[in-house]
Amino acid sequence: MSFSTTAPVLSVSPVVLPTPDRAVDLQVKVSVPVAGDGLPIILLSHGQGPSNHLSSLNGYAPLVNFWAARGFAVLQPTHLSSRTLNLDSGDPEAPLYYRSRAEDMIRILDRLDEIEAAVPHLRGRLDRGKIAVAGHSMGGHTASLLLGARYTEPRDGTEVNLADPRVSAGVLLAAPGRGGDAVTGFVAENYSFFLSTDFSAMTTPALVVAGDKDASAHLTVRGPEWHADPYFLSPGRKTLLTLFGAEHGLGGISGYDVAETTDENPERVAAVQRLTWAYLRSELYPGDSAWREASAELTGGSDAVGRVDVRY
Repeated sequence: MSFSTTAPVLSVSPVVLPTPDRAVDLQVKVSVPVAGDGLPIILLSHGQGPSNHLSSLNGYAPLVNFWAARGFAVLQPTHLSSRTLNLDSGDPEAPLYYRSRAEDMIRILDRLDEIEAAVPHLRGRLDRGKIAVAGHSMGGHTASLLLGARYTEPRDGTEVNLADPRVSAGVLLAAPGRGGDAVTGFVAENYSFFLSTDFSAMTTPALVVAGDKDASAHLTVRGPEWHADPYFLSPGRKTLLTLFGAEHGLGGISGYDVAETTDENPERVAAVQRLTWAYLRSELYPGDSAWREASAELTGGSDAVGRVDVRY
């Protein structure tokens, strides 16, 4: 499918997956083109911004609509960390529900039959051999776990491995970097699972997207380079897209006209839309030229939106 070929998008939400072992049932939004078969799948994990509904299945419309209009099935869970659920903070994983988030993504893959049955005109249209994960900010941490990143559970000292072999590629958008002395004292005290973040087993191919002005001073003492850690500290085939002038919102990917975006820039959002779509097209369909064309157009010349580094 080419970049210029688009289709109307059908979105259905919430698709409710009964989940007795979870605080509430898992709710998922499904967005797909109205026509076409063999749809590759993107699981999208939301971040933890200050807005209520962006951190839920209702967020990230600029990416979701773009991807779905160009041939992907996009599945968005509402994680337990979402403010829309207003859960009791006494849960030991609260407020970020760091393990539960990744388990939500795995549940979705385990229950694709139920999702297909719940969405009109979807049955039989998904290509379960072409699955990618994507996530922004805390959602990037969630996506990285499915790609092979690990951490040590602070409650019992066990290493947590949630890598899923069904996932063939990923996109990490302004994702957290390594732990240890890279995080702030506040993070070490309140979100201690971050201290042990380890990318050394994250072997699945991924595009790491980082803004060169994304200091995230509440999380890290290392400045913008922290968000590139998943690229530099993981093995295997990885691509780094450094966006010039971008802060944590990457121009406004979490929603249309979002007040919390500190670097609102429609042109930057358009570049992120196209580059992430192109990367996943070329990664899931070897030989597809989408990434080569998009990266050459958008990151070359004096008006480049960013820089691309590749490691094989």
